[in-house]
Amino acid sequence: MSDSPELVLATANPDKAREIAEILGYAVRLLPRPDALGEVDETGETLEDNARLKAVAVVGFAGAPAVADDTGLEVDALGGAPGVRSARYAGPGATYADNVRALLRALEGVPAGERTARFRTVALARWPDGREVLAAGSVEGAIAERARGERGFGYDPVFVPAEGDGRTFAEMAPADKHRLSHRARALADLAVRLAAGGDDRRATGPR
Repeated sequence: MSDSPELVLATANPDKAREIAEILGYAVRLLPRPDALGEVDETGETLEDNARLKAVAVVGFAGAPAVADDTGLEVDALGGAPGVRSARYAGPGATYADNVRALLRALEGVPAGERTARFRTVALARWPDGREVLAAGSVEGAIAERARGERGFGYDPVFVPAEGDGRTFAEMAPADKHRLSHRARALADLAVRLAAGGDDRRATGPR
């Protein structure tokens, strides 16, 4: 670990921070997000935009490299919604339960075979000089007709991964979820790119 990159966590979501540490902690040394840094407005049009906004804010505040991610749930029957606005699907200040209820209401009457969906995650490490490493991961699945399970967070109680055994992410132990999840795939890809020793970094300049 002595030669591993040291990155500041950009997420302000404690559930996501814990999951990132579980998945990526073997490959990098993670530092906590500065308490004095306020919320970052996620105004981007894409997951990459929002991940970059968060990483840039933390790099600017802490003066150190940071790692950020953004995730969207894309439901085919809803034209890809909630997508980049997944965290705010039920409105500003929405809780996980609010968003799940809004999603299930929007899918009322949609047959099981037409409830296909996917999670996408973009993970991004950024340095103070503007260099970045970008990675992505996704998982196909379907939206259950009701919430099931007590683990996980976000839309986990209603997302059934296609590669799984019929359980929602919220019914899985963390290790089982991490074998399949979008975030684990994106962060594993990021770890590989970071281990390449910098050859995969690209200079972006001010964004």
